[in-house]
Amino acid sequence: MSKINGIYAAGLSILDENLALDVKKTIKHAENLIDNGCHGVAIFGSTGQAQLLSVSEKISLLNELSNSKYKENYLIGTGLNSLNETINLISISKSLGFKNFLIMPPAYYKYGDNETFNFYARIINTHEDIHIVLYNFEKLCGYKFSSECVQRLVDKFPKQIVGVKDSTYNLFETLKIDKFSILPGSESKLLKGLKLGCSGIITATCNVTSKLARKVYDDFQNNKDQTENEKLCKVRAVFEQYNLVSALHSLLGSKESVYNNILPTLSILNKEKKEKLILELNSLDFKL
Repeated sequence: MSKINGIYAAGLSILDENLALDVKKTIKHAENLIDNGCHGVAIFGSTGQAQLLSVSEKISLLNELSNSKYKENYLIGTGLNSLNETINLISISKSLGFKNFLIMPPAYYKYGDNETFNFYARIINTHEDIHIVLYNFEKLCGYKFSSECVQRLVDKFPKQIVGVKDSTYNLFETLKIDKFSILPGSESKLLKGLKLGCSGIITATCNVTSKLARKVYDDFQNNKDQTENEKLCKVRAVFEQYNLVSALHSLLGSKESVYNNILPTLSILNKEKKEKLILELNSLDFKL
């Protein structure tokens, strides 16, 4: 496959008043992100509360998502610690025509490079016709990919291991692999990463910064002066004062109440923090 390039949002999951996944609204949100500048959307990542959603809800969404006009623009996140459930969810996704996956290694247990290699090898030995973007986020899963582990996986599985989302930021500045997508997890790393040869970004805050991020990306590709990168980085810095999922739902919930529905143990921001968030964004002339 061709490299995964561009601006990707880690899509939010929209819930109803009973905290069940609202499939139609979640898909509509993802489609709107692409309409507003994203090249694609990662479904069921950490931003989408993947570890808190039931497998049955995920399957229901995948069935509907397969009919989306932007079907080819989605990365499907497994969001599962169980190897067998990960493999099963991939099987279901493949049956619906999806082949691009964003996969984080399991959380909770401590392990190293060899165990990580074995995890992905078992997935690929079962599903040889898929494309995997590795998800490097030590803060969430407890494991930090080494350059050596990534290189070993690519050497063994060059057709399947096609990229890495780097939210730990220990790879994007130094990892160099031909025809391999490197996508930092923050807008503040977008321009620097592009200058170093990275492919784009996959970020939570692209749920609201898609137009700005796309402008920075396009201007770099077209060798134009950067006019929005400073603002983009400042907006990201505002969000980083809070839990990103909570802040995004709180901001979007100020416009549409359904976004205020969020699964425990996550929560929306309290009134004081929400007002501070909106005030600081307004001071940057940033509006939804």
